[in-house]
Amino acid sequence: MTCKIRKWELSDAADLAAALSNKKVQDNLRDGLPYPYTKQDGNDFITAMLSADKNDTFAFAVTIDDKAIGSIGVFRQDNIHRLTAELGYYIAEEYWGKGIMTEAVKQICEYVFSKSDIIRIYAEPFAYNAASCRVLEKAGFQYEGTLRKNAVKNGKVLDMKIYSLVKEGR
Repeated sequence: MTCKIRKWELSDAADLAAALSNKKVQDNLRDGLPYPYTKQDGNDFITAMLSADKNDTFAFAVTIDDKAIGSIGVFRQDNIHRLTAELGYYIAEEYWGKGIMTEAVKQICEYVFSKSDIIRIYAEPFAYNAASCRVLEKAGFQYEGTLRKNAVKNGKVLDMKIYSLVKEGR
């Protein structure tokens, strides 16, 4: 299965809502997303991503045959970390374990490194999320360490791992 990343379209809102209305997907994401996630929530998110500063926010739909099956974004940090950006992503459960997200991560990193001055992209998956850690490893990210007791999700204190990919030549 070959995926492509592309700019969001308002017509993706229903597909986005379908993917995010799954508790298993949301359990691996940060808090703050509505549950269940509605088409209007999707519209609001897509509108925000399309109007975001193009030099700071690189947000794309992950697609198969032009159908949005997930989301991927790289978000510039600030101050002394202004050349660093955080990566976040998810796909609908039915697409898990097929190598799709690894391909999407490779695509967005190549895009960000070629179209911006960002030199480091990092991600912080929950330590228990072995599949997400594997995505990063297969996409060439380096494991940097474990952030102990770094998050509270669903009432549990959790460790997170940190991975990074740096632009070659800098």
